[in-house]
Amino acid sequence: MAWNRRLLLHLASVAGVIWAWPGAASDGAWEALRAGGTVALMRHARAPGTGDPPNFRLDDCATQRNLSAEGRRQAQEVGERFRARGIAVERVLSSRWCRSLDTARLAFGNGTEPHPPLDSFFSERDRHEAQTLAVRRLVEEWRGRGVLVLVTHQVNITAITSVFPAEGEILVLRPAANGFELVGRIRP
Repeated sequence: MAWNRRLLLHLASVAGVIWAWPGAASDGAWEALRAGGTVALMRHARAPGTGDPPNFRLDDCATQRNLSAEGRRQAQEVGERFRARGIAVERVLSSRWCRSLDTARLAFGNGTEPHPPLDSFFSERDRHEAQTLAVRRLVEEWRGRGVLVLVTHQVNITAITSVFPAEGEILVLRPAANGFELVGRIRP
């Protein structure tokens, strides 16, 4: 009986830790976005597959992995969720890959700015350090009143945060004195 009680107490404490973990609930993330001065680091919405086809060309979406119908719906829902919660989006930057640009435009409109440091380096790992540093600086130096939205790829997000996000997932970051803080995650 005492063993079962200890086990239940242990499980309850583990559950408490998991619940308090920044990725477990998104209420704090939404509150941080509403307060402004934060960065929404988003992985592009659902685009089936991995990497890009061998004939990939940046200037031709037909040669790239693109959003599925589910991905297009997912991106639109992100924008609806931001508007419904009164999130003031100040600036939207995106990878130049069509799946990222489409995600950003479907969610946040045509004011999206292509930003090369957000481009995928999945096939070109030698660009990893320079791009990661540029995006890290962008996050750390954000001082806007509203939210800076960055739409990019899994490899880029993992390099910056060590988090492997789902497609369409948003990591909410708050610039801090020495880097940034992961406030929470918003899953699609």
